[in-house]
Amino acid sequence: MHEHNLVRIIGVPMDMGAGRRGVDMGPSAMRYARLSKAIEQIGLQCEDTGNLKTPLHETAASPNPKLRHLTPIVKVCQQVKAQVEQAFLDGVFPLVLGGDHSLAIGTLAASCAHYEHPAVLWVDAHGDFNTETTSPSGNIHGMSLAAGTGRGAEALLALFEGRFIDPHRVAIIGVRQLDEGEKRLLREAGVSVYTIADIDRDGIQAVLQHALSQVTRDADALHVSFDMDVLNPDIAPGVGTPVEGGLSYREAHFVMETLAESRLMKFLEVVELNPILDRQNHTGTLAVELIASALGKRIF
Repeated sequence: MHEHNLVRIIGVPMDMGAGRRGVDMGPSAMRYARLSKAIEQIGLQCEDTGNLKTPLHETAASPNPKLRHLTPIVKVCQQVKAQVEQAFLDGVFPLVLGGDHSLAIGTLAASCAHYEHPAVLWVDAHGDFNTETTSPSGNIHGMSLAAGTGRGAEALLALFEGRFIDPHRVAIIGVRQLDEGEKRLLREAGVSVYTIADIDRDGIQAVLQHALSQVTRDADALHVSFDMDVLNPDIAPGVGTPVEGGLSYREAHFVMETLAESRLMKFLEVVELNPILDRQNHTGTLAVELIASALGKRIF
């Protein structure tokens, strides 16, 4: 798969960045679906560090409606950054389980701190490229990728200490819902955006190869952020923000297997799994299967 054969699991049970409750239980659902065993069956070692301490949604004050729960989210993201950076320093592969997508502000900051030229593959139904001025909801999980490229609220950008992802090294795949302000920001930044319509027209293989060749040309690491809502809700009902018409089971596995073969991936997070909306942990089990594919599991 890659040079590391130890996978370190870091759970981030946070749902303050989202509008709907429940994604804080995502890490538990993946563990319940026997994530560690699935990783060990590929022949990798697995170390589960448990969950980071995150404040309860109910106890977190949110004074600014344009940046809901900003202060507690920043605190959690500081912890996330430290843990992921430590994994990089220890030479192990960090696997982050979410939680809502605002946690990626911490993981992207870690990639920027550790690597010179990190590239990002954002597999998501949404662009997450809002700022407090464009966001219709004020939910920070829709701002994480923008923050990663240096756009957004100062409190979020401070985590990066001046080192951001170059937007020309960012590709979003599977997107099917963008806010108007977000579209403008994505175009201005020069992010490569591959919608579900592109996948329908050209096929997942062509889209993925094109995206990877675009962003990894001179990159020294690939940061993969996989939002479970990229999947079609009939196969993944348990997600934070379901949108009709997503990736199929086979397309999702193809993405993950291709990433394993590319050997560039140095980091993976799987976010926005909401067990409350799931059926018998179906989506949790699928998340574990997809992680196994990304880490090198093969049919033959």
